[in-house]
Amino acid sequence: MNKYIVANQPEKWLFSIDNITVISSQEYLTNPKYSTIKKARIFNLCKNYSYQSKGYYVSLLAEARGHLAIPTVKNIVDLKTLKLVKIVSDEFDDEIQQSLKNIKSRSFTLSIYFGQNVAQKYKGLSSLFYKHFQVPFLRVNFNFNNKWNIQSIKAISESEIPNEHLESVYEFANQYFSKKRYDTPKLTTSDFDLAILVDPNDPAPPSNAKALKKFVDIAEKMNIYAEIIEPKDLSRLSSFDALFIRQSTEVNNEAYAFARKAQQEGIAIIDYPDAILKCCNKVFMAEALNNANIATPKTIIVHKDNMDAVIDNVGLPCVLKAPDSTFSFGVKKAKTESEYYDLVNDMLKESELIIAQEFCPSDYDWRIGIIDDKPFFACKYYMAKGHWQIYNWSAKKKNEQDGDADCLPIEKVPKVVLDMALKSARIMGKGLYGIDIKVVNNKPMVIEINDNPNVDFGVEDAFYGDLVYTEILSALKKRLE
Repeated sequence: MNKYIVANQPEKWLFSIDNITVISSQEYLTNPKYSTIKKARIFNLCKNYSYQSKGYYVSLLAEARGHLAIPTVKNIVDLKTLKLVKIVSDEFDDEIQQSLKNIKSRSFTLSIYFGQNVAQKYKGLSSLFYKHFQVPFLRVNFNFNNKWNIQSIKAISESEIPNEHLESVYEFANQYFSKKRYDTPKLTTSDFDLAILVDPNDPAPPSNAKALKKFVDIAEKMNIYAEIIEPKDLSRLSSFDALFIRQSTEVNNEAYAFARKAQQEGIAIIDYPDAILKCCNKVFMAEALNNANIATPKTIIVHKDNMDAVIDNVGLPCVLKAPDSTFSFGVKKAKTESEYYDLVNDMLKESELIIAQEFCPSDYDWRIGIIDDKPFFACKYYMAKGHWQIYNWSAKKKNEQDGDADCLPIEKVPKVVLDMALKSARIMGKGLYGIDIKVVNNKPMVIEINDNPNVDFGVEDAFYGDLVYTEILSALKKRLE
């Protein structure tokens, strides 16, 4: 397997490790040759992992390309999720108090390099933090107030390592990079009580009130206790055996924190944190679909160095998508060259990479619902009245915000559309997905892979009825078993 260290400025990289190539983050993100390498392990040592930074995208695109990334996007997001840091703090409390009991000062900094600390006595504590966060260079600050508490956990860059630690870090690096296996958390499953996460203030909830009632009623018939919970109920999650997310999923909202905590505690989930991270980012999706040879509208990942070449490739008008756009939020259409540059320059202020896509007008999109590699509903979603998208959030009348929908039996879906939907879902792994496909000039193209797709009473269940709810609950029950 090819091994790469990816850093912002490789010329400043201090370590010399055999059998590993050091490349820049820009090179990895923009050079097409890295998307064609089939087997690679990516050690992401960028100085910044913040959301939509180059460090973030290195790990995201590594996963899209089928490369093994350390840290993963999930690890990066965990580090920023204060609720998860608090959970870890509580879980490690005995080890923290025992390890730090002889420290006389009221503050202490633990520097963790590839899972180790320069002091042997902190080896156990360092290993625990690394197994949870898996970030190569990690700094944990503690303060003492009746007992030791975690004040902050953050990733640090190689330039922040004190000179007196470097010799030890070289040794840790050589040990680490010579390994054939790297610690990764394992999923376990459990049994019985189901929490359904719903945000009462969600502007675009994935299930309406009647659908939520259906889930609860049908769960009861299947001997599953189901309860609607809200984002404020994170502390209660441990009392359930399964979690079904029915609020809009984003990397930076509560849904991810719930999914990640559920995964860490062995609670059965729909959907997994990985699905949220991957489906919520259009850059990952574009790269993953391209690598799987699945047809899409002409698509380019746009950055500041290639923005001038985009129009020649995708034409005008073109569709511009923010990486984390959902329900048509953050999706724009540029009709002219000047409009294109205005939109792109604004969007690149928020993210290092965005998506430009060929505009492919159609009367409707197919939506194929898939649960664990099995199609279980099929709909035609028609464009909103007088609009080019299914959702028109600027419509003055609420009943004109979205278009009509027809629900059909699976066997009425063209085979080429169904096969493409199944192939697309497999990219993401087991889970609940809605695959959006356009057919233009008899050619099907995937527009989007949605985690957490809509299941609304009167729409997605219009043909199969209760079976739609039963399929999802059965999938959860299989995870529990």
